[in-house]
Amino acid sequence: MVQQVTPETTIEVIYPESDGQPMADNTEQFTWIVKIKENLEILFASQADVFIAGDLFWYPVKGSPNIKQTPDTMVVFGRPKGKRGSYLQWNEDNIPPQVVFEILSPGNTLKEMAKKLQFYQRYGVEEYYIYDPAKNDLNGLLRSGDSFEVIEEMNGWVSPRLGICFTLTPETLEIVSSTGQKFLSPVEIDQLREQERQRAERECQAKEAALEELEKERDRYQELLAKLKEKGIDTDNL
Repeated sequence: MVQQVTPETTIEVIYPESDGQPMADNTEQFTWIVKIKENLEILFASQADVFIAGDLFWYPVKGSPNIKQTPDTMVVFGRPKGKRGSYLQWNEDNIPPQVVFEILSPGNTLKEMAKKLQFYQRYGVEEYYIYDPAKNDLNGLLRSGDSFEVIEEMNGWVSPRLGICFTLTPETLEIVSSTGQKFLSPVEIDQLREQERQRAERECQAKEAALEELEKERDRYQELLAKLKEKGIDTDNL
């Protein structure tokens, strides 16, 4: 009797794209997540191989959906921009996010943040920044070999990967790009856009007024020449 071999059934692994939890615990945390993520998008808009995401599941190990983390903002150099439901590292040339930001809220526990630090250290993050807007406290860690080293002085620190400079004022954190472009909220960006529109409109109106005045001067000059000719004056030799 011939024994038939039943082919093995391949079980599809599901990598959830949401855990049903809110992106932020409060408005302050959400504001900072959006500010950092969107300003980084603007900063690297012309570079097609820089992928930036906020609140996106990152799965570093194929076949292990329980090994995941959701950085508030992550930056991946060497991967194209585009839509993703999650960051499946094995589908991304196995490139991990090089830079990660976390914005603290009162709901963050020490245990939770310790787990995140261990995860980012284990799976290849190069720069890890943690900002607490309630305390106006910024901490940073930089990869050295297989582990992180604490950045001792964050005030004035320039990110090796991003080229942005962090400055802690008595009131808040300021972030400025290498071109001097300050990170702004969407409202502040819109206000600057409106100011620029009004400035351009004023310049346009000033140019139109100058052209109109020049046209009037030319008309007056032509009228004067016509009157001189009527009196028999040779205007060609004036």
